[in-house]
This record gives sequence, structure tokens and C-alpha cells, in this order.
Amino acid sequence: MMPGKPTSPLANKLLGLEALRFVAAFAVLIWHYQHFAYLADQPVDLVRDRLPLYRPLQLFFEAGEYGVWVFWCISGFIFFWKYREAISDRSMRGWTFFVFRLSRLYPLHIATLIIVAILQAVYFRLHGYFFVYQNNDVRHFLLQIFMASEWGLQNGSSFDGPIWSISVEVLVYVVFFLMLRFVTKSALLNLVVIVICLNLSGQVFSCLAFFYAGGLAAIARRAIAPATQKFAIECMAWSVAVVTWIFGLQFAVIDWVFLLTYMPLLLFCLSCEIAPSASVQRLLEATGNLTYSSYLLHFPIQLLIASGFAAAGTPIPFYDGWLFAMYITSTLLASYFTYRYLEAPAQALLRNHLLRNRGTTARAGAVAL
Repeated sequence: MMPGKPTSPLANKLLGLEALRFVAAFAVLIWHYQHFAYLADQPVDLVRDRLPLYRPLQLFFEAGEYGVWVFWCISGFIFFWKYREAISDRSMRGWTFFVFRLSRLYPLHIATLIIVAILQAVYFRLHGYFFVYQNNDVRHFLLQIFMASEWGLQNGSSFDGPIWSISVEVLVYVVFFLMLRFVTKSALLNLVVIVICLNLSGQVFSCLAFFYAGGLAAIARRAIAPATQKFAIECMAWSVAVVTWIFGLQFAVIDWVFLLTYMPLLLFCLSCEIAPSASVQRLLEATGNLTYSSYLLHFPIQLLIASGFAAAGTPIPFYDGWLFAMYITSTLLASYFTYRYLEAPAQALLRNHLLRNRGTTARAGAVAL
């Protein structure tokens, strides 16, 4: 079999996970809408249930911050799904792995960092303080350049604040690679990492826990692939997932521990083989492509809107539906064009340049990402 050639819709698409990634990204967009009520780094006179579309989007307005944990868990699934065997059997070099990751993350990160630095300077001149994230100095700019904004060297959030979760995940990538290459690929390691992280505090350990929990779901999905009772196992998993979610909503227990145990089950379910129509598949792939760009672009768009109101000397009407619609629509449209004309071309350019002589393994892996 040629490397990188898909053997089934599941091999490369994972369409159910693409849909969930978009939902998680959308949840973060809704959660951060409250930034429009901020003066400096605190909300003022914010009443959440008065925000536009609060009732239908209540879960996102109240718990959208948990979308970050969902992202980490999905990342764990995808990384264990795609890289577990290749890293452990040494068919993928460390250079190739990290070029894949940084070429995906870095170009848009640098672009948004520069944009936010300029816009924050404009906003500061108008107000005397920054918009939401206050630590916008040279030191924190340098930390941002190295994607180290949440490595314990910071005084707080800075510039394009949401990048903090990607900064944490970069450290987890290093742990993931070293563990598979030099320790073991056994699923028991995942359990050990999760148990250790449960007893430690800090965002890095939270990310490791969710990442390795997602990895367990990927390992389980691989394990049942040849099973004769695969359909029955999937039906049972879906039943447990639905009942557990209803229980969580009923008793309001959707928190860190709940999601750490529930998300691997949901990812296992959503990673089943599906064969939608070509148009639906294209739609799911497109929404998945929007997730990273929407995550990094929504704050610069908020900052641009806030600067416009500041220049006009007008309060931000954050309870008005038209502002909400403008924010969501502009973020999604900007994300689409950014992915098409910046993210994808920059990723291809970097990989072609940095992996030019790395052989078929590098080329095949590039297709898979």
C-alpha cells in the first residue's frame, strides 16, 4: 500500500470530528462576545441573559470557554490517530513532525500578532489602556513570537490572547513525540499521564490530560476496526454518550472532570465511518478548515470594531443583535478567505521548502494534515 493513500472515509476525513471542531470554535466565539462589554480587562454592567440570541445559545454564552478543552481532546485523538505508529516505529522524523505542526500554526499566528500589536497601540492612544489583554509590551511580544505566551514566563494574557491555548499545546506536542519515540506507545501510558495530571494544577497539565484522553479514544477506535461486533459496540457507545450528556445537562455537572471523561466517549462515537453526500462532505471539511483561523481572528476583529467605536466616541452597543451578527459574520468570512489565501498557501510553501529532500514519508504526511 502506498503511504498516505486513504483506505476508507475514516482514514483521512474524520468528518464527525471536523463538525465538532467547528462547534467548539463557534462556542469560543460566542463566549468571547462579552469582550465588547469590557473596559480594560474587566466587563462593566454585563448582564449575559440580555445578550443577543442568549436563549438558543445559552450553553455557549455560559460555558463556551470549555471549547478549549474540547479542542485539546480532539487534537489528542487526531495526533494519536495519525502519528502514533509512525513516530513509535521511527518512520517519521522529529524534524518532519515539527515542521508539519509549526507550518500549520505559525504563519497565521505571526500575522495576527502583528495586526493586534498595531490595533492595540491605536486603541491605547484613544483610551489610555488596552482592549481586554493588558500585557502588550516588548517582553510579551517576544514570548508571543516564540509561541511561549503561556509557558509560565508571562505576567498575564497579551496581544491576541486566545493563542494561549495553542502555546500550551505546543509544549504537549513535544511531550507527545518524546513519549512515543523513547518510552512506549502503550495505552497504559495515556492512563498514567491522565492520572498524574489530575493531581497537578496548571494549564499544561490540563492540556496533557485532555490530549491523552483524546488519544485513548483514537486507540480504542483503531482497536475495534477489525471487530465483528463493531456496529453493536458503536451503538452501545452512542447510547451511553446520549444518556451521559442528558444527565450532565439535567444536573448541571458539565465541568472539567465531566468533560475529561465524556469527551473521549464522544470522539469515539463521532469518529465512526460516515459516507455523506459530496456536498455535505465538502461543507464539513470547509467548516473544519475555519476553526484555527476563526480562533485567532475573532479577537483582532473585536479589537477593530472596538477601535472604530472608540474613534467615533460611541459606546459599544453589545446588546444589539446587529453587532452580534456583524461580529459572527465578519469572523467567519475572514476565516474562510484567510484559510484559502494565507493559511493553506503558507503551509504548503513552508513544507515544500523545509521538507524538500525528506522523501515520501514527508509528502504523505503532508497530505494527511
